[in-house]
Amino acid sequence: MRRTIFLALLCSLLFGSSAFAGSISGTITFDSDMPKLRPVKMDADPDCAKKHSSPVFPEFLAVGNGNGLANVFVQVKNAPASSAAVPTEPVVIDQKGCRYIPHVAGVMAGQPLLFKNSDGILHNVHGLPKENREFNIGMPPTLKEKVQTLNKPEPVFKVKCDVHPWMNSYVAVMSHPYFSVSSMDGKFEIGDVPDGTYTIEAWHEKLGTQTAEVKVSGGAATSDFSFKAPPRKK
Repeated sequence: MRRTIFLALLCSLLFGSSAFAGSISGTITFDSDMPKLRPVKMDADPDCAKKHSSPVFPEFLAVGNGNGLANVFVQVKNAPASSAAVPTEPVVIDQKGCRYIPHVAGVMAGQPLLFKNSDGILHNVHGLPKENREFNIGMPPTLKEKVQTLNKPEPVFKVKCDVHPWMNSYVAVMSHPYFSVSSMDGKFEIGDVPDGTYTIEAWHEKLGTQTAEVKVSGGAATSDFSFKAPPRKK
């Protein structure tokens, strides 16, 4: 009897709930010929132009090695209940080289969202949420950081710079921690997902939204996505 209790306690200490949790990972690819993108024209602001020694291309279609597609926001749509506390560590979006870095980000409701101005020139951060209050933050060279907190979950919304019209980024406000953004190789990973069957959604700003079903069972699960360019209008 004592041995049985001891073994049960030992298993609980060693494994806990994580024994029944895994990760969902995958690769997102662009399955079309890469279109010829025109460089961003930064000449309207010489301070922006001189920050780059080579052409800067739009971020709405960022494709890396192996046709990996970056900047795709991936989330568990039917997310399980989570006891994870809202992080106090901010999600950072930097204004650097007259671009928002990263281009796509996710934040939990109530988590600080820190906007930085590493450029040392005039920017503004104009967020266009619908569930949360719209915000428009002027960031002159002397203002290096500004925190914005969004308390209501909502889908991906646009953030733009009214001073430099080519600058934009996208932010999703989540009620749970089960989300990720694909990197330049197209890879993503969502950690600490309990066992279960889930619907995974992948969102891209130009190529639309896809969903897939995945089953997590005591370890890793995978879900790959492939996006195609829309057909040309005749």
